[in-house]
Amino acid sequence: MKPVFALVDCNNFYASCERLFRPDLHGRPIVVLSNNDGCVVARSAEAKLLGIKMGVPYFKIKDEYQAMGGVVFSSNYALYADISSRVMQVLEMLSPKVEVYSIDEAFIDVSGIQSLTPLSVFGAELQSTVARWVGINVGVGIAPTKTLAKLANYAAKRWPATGGVVDLTNPVRQKKLLQLVPVEEVWGIGRRLAKQLNAMGIHTAWQLAQANSKVIRRQFSVVVERTVCELNGESCLGLDEGLGPKQQLISSRSFGEKITELAPLCQAVSQYACRAAEKLRLQHSYCRLVQVFVRTSPFAPNQPYYSNSALTVLNVPSNDSRELVQAAQQCLTQIWRPGYRYQKAGVMLTDFWPAGTYQASLFDEVSPKPRSKQLMAAMDKINRSGKGRIFLAAEGIQTDWKMKREYLSPAYTTRISDLPKVT
Repeated sequence: MKPVFALVDCNNFYASCERLFRPDLHGRPIVVLSNNDGCVVARSAEAKLLGIKMGVPYFKIKDEYQAMGGVVFSSNYALYADISSRVMQVLEMLSPKVEVYSIDEAFIDVSGIQSLTPLSVFGAELQSTVARWVGINVGVGIAPTKTLAKLANYAAKRWPATGGVVDLTNPVRQKKLLQLVPVEEVWGIGRRLAKQLNAMGIHTAWQLAQANSKVIRRQFSVVVERTVCELNGESCLGLDEGLGPKQQLISSRSFGEKITELAPLCQAVSQYACRAAEKLRLQHSYCRLVQVFVRTSPFAPNQPYYSNSALTVLNVPSNDSRELVQAAQQCLTQIWRPGYRYQKAGVMLTDFWPAGTYQASLFDEVSPKPRSKQLMAAMDKINRSGKGRIFLAAEGIQTDWKMKREYLSPAYTTRISDLPKVT
């Protein structure tokens, strides 16, 4: 049986999440800002029509945008992650094989569905079910390869007459669409590659599909050669239903206010170490290397620039927040220099080990903390019911250095005090 894939992509996801609990915003332009309310990272369809560009610094458009009735939000990742989880749960109910590709996209294996119902009808059912049960509109692209499914989804969003569902299993329809799509819109072909392809006379997806795959491999890589095969309907990328554990975890943020004292910087580093430790325990790993980095702003006028990092090697791998925070603080004391206005810090964990696989040497100093596993499990369980409910004292209580989020919406679905009220 030949494979068939569907790509389900949420429309204007962040903006749609904000509008989900604010029906009064229907028809109004919405933008969502990056960390510290810096740049525009998401736009509603209305904001796009106003000409708001992705990545534009908000302070440059603030006055004009608000004068046009635009609404702005700080990034509310707790809300977006929860809504994403609900969308993925619906997709998993309708199809047993789902690959969560990003927070707002998922590939589905729909092979064999066409023997029961037309693929376009199945795609419309996916679309209506997600809209009815979660309230998020999605586009659905269906094709015999993942690369063609991405292009089908592109068409579903670009041409409203499709109704948001495009079935690209027919070779005639594939050819017609490939001839219309610029080569830079092909999955995996960015602007840099597109410029090189343009220089070779390849401007559309169809021209790339017709290119000699051996020449493409010689000029670029096996990855681009595989893209050519996928554009011709030859499936080279299967469904990845589960990603393996990560080999590196980084927790870092820019500060809402510049830090000039060691104590608040130590709080920030401790908090980042705890966040990374939570992720480490989630994938059942232990780590040996803890690295901390700090830097000032490279763009601050008349202020000295400073950037540095330090590394600590643990005697034995650990995922205990207390041990990782202690190691992170040791790193920080090595690189801390007074007299600077620090803008960002972060903690990186590497050299991961699965539980019970590390063999300590004869002279390693091993001093395991009693009931560490049970304590960390209890902390994680409490914090899953509400982030930050329990934390180490080293993370600090008064954390004025945290991100600036002046336009943050309530955590409607993850904090009971933020539930919408009917009066």
